[in-house]
Amino acid sequence: MDIISKITEELKVKKWQVEAAVKLIDEGNTIPFIARYRKPVTGELNDEQLRFLDERLKYLRNLEEKKQTVIDSITEQGKMTDELLEKINAADTIVSVDDLYRPYRPKRRTRATDAKEKGLEPLANIISLQQPNVIIEEEAKQFINADLGVEKIEDAIAGAKDIIAENISENAEYRTAIRNIVSKQGVLVSEAKDKETSTVYDNYYEYSESVAKIPGHRILAVNREKKKRFSLLKLNRRMISLFPVWKRQLLSEIQMLRNILKMQLVIVTRD
Repeated sequence: MDIISKITEELKVKKWQVEAAVKLIDEGNTIPFIARYRKPVTGELNDEQLRFLDERLKYLRNLEEKKQTVIDSITEQGKMTDELLEKINAADTIVSVDDLYRPYRPKRRTRATDAKEKGLEPLANIISLQQPNVIIEEEAKQFINADLGVEKIEDAIAGAKDIIAENISENAEYRTAIRNIVSKQGVLVSEAKDKETSTVYDNYYEYSESVAKIPGHRILAVNREKKKRFSLLKLNRRMISLFPVWKRQLLSEIQMLRNILKMQLVIVTRD
């Protein structure tokens, strides 16, 4: 990424102005100093523009460092592909890079990890194909193995479900789509742990507000309230609005709802 060009485009100024400001920042000059005493050098960039420039400069440099770290890690694992490399290089946020890296990040053991070690990944793949002529229970019989802890059909299907859930939660496209939906339709809810105890956070004891409309200072307030353990904080969303994401990318239209309820697929929406 050409950071200078990116900031120039966002600020809608001349490229030489951004280059001059970046040079001054890299030399250790503060934003107030540059805004007051180096106006001729930056082409009259004001304090607000310089602060935005400084924040974006730090963020985009961190983004590029993150990309390189992720690329190096995946390459060392021998799992880098041209398509994945292109997606990483095209990512414009650290969150997007994290989503792409998620399937390759070293992680703790999960139920899906255990299920894979029991040889249940092929069953998970069969279920994911959603073929109408396939009877899942019949397919699951092939994976019964008491030595591995898969003693009955239900055990095999449960393990396959864990694998499917983890695969979905680690899919960057699903995470991005769901994050966008939650950002537009989610509702932030704060509930007091003890309504009888009076604190400076009384206003947030029974509070809810649309994520799309909540101002920054209220987010900080409810986060402080949660940190001090005065309340429980949760994010509600209308699950039905997530169905189109699954339908287009994972499940057949006819079996979509039935299979979501039957298999109890779990979508991880945090971060």
